[in-house]
Amino acid sequence: MFREDIVTVKNVIKIYRYGKVFYEALRGVIMSIDRGEIVCIAGPSGSGKTTLLNIIGGLDKPDIGTVIVDSVDVTKLSEAELTKFRLFKIGYVFQLYNLIPSLTALENVEMPMYLAGVPKEVRRKRALELLEMVGLEKYAEKTPDMLSGGEQQRIAIARALANNPAVVLMDEPTGALDTENTRKLMTLVKKLNRELKQTFIIATHDILVARECTKIFKIRDGKIEGVCKPSELSSIF
Repeated sequence: MFREDIVTVKNVIKIYRYGKVFYEALRGVIMSIDRGEIVCIAGPSGSGKTTLLNIIGGLDKPDIGTVIVDSVDVTKLSEAELTKFRLFKIGYVFQLYNLIPSLTALENVEMPMYLAGVPKEVRRKRALELLEMVGLEKYAEKTPDMLSGGEQQRIAIARALANNPAVVLMDEPTGALDTENTRKLMTLVKKLNRELKQTFIIATHDILVARECTKIFKIRDGKIEGVCKPSELSSIF
């Protein structure tokens, strides 16, 4: 089977500076992710998961190394180019949803398309299609405070898909969800992966999430310690 790398990370080092103290968050990370995979970056708190996710998504830059996403060398982009890159190439789903409280579910999903200059009629039609895809079309006119945590996370996923991104990044997406909603969320992720061929990269310390992915990168202390399949995973660490 032909495989195409959609994400390539080469020798990435990230150092944070706090006054005179230096903290090496990532220490020579190397990884490649195929288009159409559901990949998990699994590890305990402080292992570097979020830092790595943010660097792949262009929210942060490495001090050393190269990151290529959908044939774009993210490390060479200017701030203006990074803004455009994130808008069109990256969908982001956060642990606490980050929906805009004053907007309806429909308007939240429309927002990335609005920023991209998509005409109103076109973005509304696509937003309704995405809400239907995540099973929440009947909640289109509800605001986030009228929805459960699981429903808000589904809205966040629909929003992340709005501009047909190359990659959807999910940072601890089940951290605020119970076991039942975690399973429902991963069922949705697998459905979208299967139907849209969407690539997902999920940072988590939740073994329920890791077991639903196609490949798991195990990270500790800023280093990838190994790669395994779900069937080979007995615990995160």
